Amino acid sequence: MASPLIFIDGDQGTTGLQIHQRLRDRTDLRLITLSPEHRKDPQRRAEIINACDIAILCLPDQAARDAVASIENPAVRVIDASSAHRTHPDWTYGFAEMNSQQAQRIATARRVSNPGCYPTGAIGLLRPLLEAGVIFRRR
Repeated sequence: MASPLIFIDGDQGTTGLQIHQRLRDRTDLRLITLSPEHRKDPQRRAEIINACDIAILCLPDQAARDAVASIENPAVRVIDASSAHRTHPDWTYGFAEMNSQQAQRIATARRVSNPGCYPTGAIGLLRPLLEAGVIFRRR
């Protein structure tokens, strides 16, 4: 089996650069990025995103929505670092500590949304307190 082809869309920005740096020396996967002259070319982006196994979107919200809309290959898995799909019902919320089943949901999901810094902090702090009955939901 060939190593997975990972497309980092938006690898020139802070998040994309950091992800690229963390993955670039791995031998169990292959990275693909858009060349500088094709960064703004929607046709080239669509070709690459449909050819990869996993697309990591490090784009502004609307660009992330546009990238996802261009996906025709149902086998492409997407991890979106923007907030564009964060609460979309068809996406899996990428916070593994949410509950005991969430890590498995993430591992098998076709679409994973980034929880973001502030939600991660709030959920990580408040959810255990809520589940332990230390704080209560209003009804």
